[in-house]
Amino acid sequence: MDAHANKIIQCFAFHTILKSQQKNQQNIGLVRRRKKRRALVAAWANLAMIAATSVQREVWMRQRTQDWWDRVVGTWGQELWVSNFRMRRETFEMLCVRLSPMLSYEDTTFHQAISVQKRVGVGLWWLATGAGYRTLAHLFGISDASVCLIVREFCHAVRNEMMREYIKLPEGEELQTVLLGFKNRWGFPQCAGAIDGSHIPVIASPENHADYFNRKGWHSVILQAVVDHKYCFTNINIGWPGSVHDSRVLRNSVIYEKAERGVLFPNTTEEIQGTQVPIMLLGDPAYPLRSWLMKGYPETGNLTDHQRHFNKRLSRARMTVECAFVRLKGRWRCLSKRLDVNISLVPTVISTCCTLHNICEKHNEAYSEDPSAAGPPDVPPGDVDPSKTRKNYKMT
Repeated sequence: MDAHANKIIQCFAFHTILKSQQKNQQNIGLVRRRKKRRALVAAWANLAMIAATSVQREVWMRQRTQDWWDRVVGTWGQELWVSNFRMRRETFEMLCVRLSPMLSYEDTTFHQAISVQKRVGVGLWWLATGAGYRTLAHLFGISDASVCLIVREFCHAVRNEMMREYIKLPEGEELQTVLLGFKNRWGFPQCAGAIDGSHIPVIASPENHADYFNRKGWHSVILQAVVDHKYCFTNINIGWPGSVHDSRVLRNSVIYEKAERGVLFPNTTEEIQGTQVPIMLLGDPAYPLRSWLMKGYPETGNLTDHQRHFNKRLSRARMTVECAFVRLKGRWRCLSKRLDVNISLVPTVISTCCTLHNICEKHNEAYSEDPSAAGPPDVPPGDVDPSKTRKNYKMT
């Protein structure tokens, strides 16, 4: 009897505990439903508040017109292509094909990729004019940020893909062509090129801006270049601050190190009036006199007729490098203004301009002799008095 009573008591207790647990679960479920309902109400209230206070927009991206690039540029003749892009359409298309692997992008769900042709056009237009990013954005129908990014990518692409092909010291038959060109065209034998430096205006970094302040009174970096008889660059050295002397730039360049080791040019000579003359470069009085670097006799006022004649012939041949700088800045006018880029990007922009200059020269692109295109080498950026420009040019 006691055992039966205990079983009944245990069953009753178990049933009581089970009903209590079920009731607790029901209470928990009720609390959770109430919390969800409250959260949903709060969410709807927030959405209603946002909708009541937000500005209604019809589109998520600003509409820009593509008519100028799609319709107008395609109707241009060769003269307009050369005037605006500094090259004919055939050369422009060649450039697009060469740079296509580095400038091509795929379309996305929300955005259509900018074509390679338009990217090359933006890059060339900025280098040729130095116009602001906003101006190019309105012209090409893209955003300001896209213009900035495209200019950087274009310059890096040209420098990495084409600079080594178009800017290199002559060797073999090319060297003989250059030697013969200086001899026949400029009357100076055994000359493999003319060397000089040019100041490119920049916005100096605030940390060491004094280093970039040159003797002419403005901030710059130095472009040292060797030029052949056809105004093409065969070697460039970019990046030294404007306060550094030309001779120091030369002594810290690769071309000086090779020349001092005797591996810059072949060890061949030509007998001229009983003297064995090696292959050499021509420089101005700022450079040191070396066996591979010739400069004129110092103007002491006591020069002989023979010495004056030698200086005249050397100066005539050396003018090729100054003419190359004028043509470089005349085509790519961003170099005549202060380069509105970070100082770390300046060597890339300048080397891109030099590479494009050689491409134009080797493809026989027309060059405009417009006096407003670019002043003589190393004039300060900004408006220049034409009379003072001619005077400074003669003194350079």
